[in-house]
Amino acid sequence: MNKLILLSFDLEEFDVPEEYGRSLDESLKFKVSLQGLEPVLELLDRLQIKATFFVTANFAIHHPSKMLEIAKNHEIASHGFYHSSFDKKDLATSKKALEDITNQSVTGFRMARLKPVEDRDIQQAGYLYNSSMNPTYLPGRYNNFFEKRTPYYSDRLLNIPVSVTPLIRFPLFWLSFKNLPLSLYKLASKLTLDWDAYLNLYFHPWEFTDLSDPKLGMPKYVIKNSGQKFVDIIDNFIVKMKSKNHQFIRTIDYVKSYNPEP
Repeated sequence: MNKLILLSFDLEEFDVPEEYGRSLDESLKFKVSLQGLEPVLELLDRLQIKATFFVTANFAIHHPSKMLEIAKNHEIASHGFYHSSFDKKDLATSKKALEDITNQSVTGFRMARLKPVEDRDIQQAGYLYNSSMNPTYLPGRYNNFFEKRTPYYSDRLLNIPVSVTPLIRFPLFWLSFKNLPLSLYKLASKLTLDWDAYLNLYFHPWEFTDLSDPKLGMPKYVIKNSGQKFVDIIDNFIVKMKSKNHQFIRTIDYVKSYNPEP
C-alpha cells in the first residue's frame, strides 16, 4: 500500500528574530518570506507535488496575487490573522479574508508556533480540521508527550498532529530536518511511515532564504542549511520518498479520505 505524505508550509511574516530579541521592519518580514517562497513553488512545480500552505491573513492581504498563484495548485489554509498575536475572533476573520482573496473554501487551521487553541472555537469558526499539535516534549516549547500522536476527532473537527516517531516521539518538524543528517531523518521518516502509513511534515518558506545576515540575529541551529542548501536537501528527500511510491497529498485530501478505525 502506498503511504501518504502531507507536506505543508507555514507562510507568514518572518517574525522569528523577535524570539531572540531582534525587531524587524514589517517590510523586511514580508521580503524574507517572499524570497523563500519562490524556490519553494519552483521545487513543488518541478517535482509535481501538491502541498498545503497555512497562510496568515496579514501576509495574504499584502500579497493577494501570490495567494492566487499558490491556490491554482495547492491548498490554502489559515495560519491565523497575524503570526505574533492571536485573538479568538481571528479564527473567523482570517478564514474570511483568505476566502475573499482566493475565492476558495478554507477548511484547515494551524495555530502560529503550534500553540494550543480550543477545538470548539476552531470548529465553530467553520473549519474541518486542525493541525496545531506537536505531540512531543521540548523544554520551553511543547509539553504534549502524552497527547494523541495520530489523527482523532474532537466532535466534528479532525485533529491531525504533526508527525513524531512512535514510542520515543522524536519530532520530525523543520528543525529536525535542518539539523539531522539527511540519512538519519530518512530513517526516522521510514520508521514513522511504516508505523502510521502517513507523515505530516511542515516547513516555512523563509527557511529557503539565506538567513546568515547578522541583522536577522538568527542562532546557528536556525541558520544551518538555509537557502539553496535547504532547497537541495528537501529536493533529495522528496525524490527519495517518491521513488518508494509514497504519495504527496494536500491535507484537505487526507481529511476527505480519512476513515478512523472502528
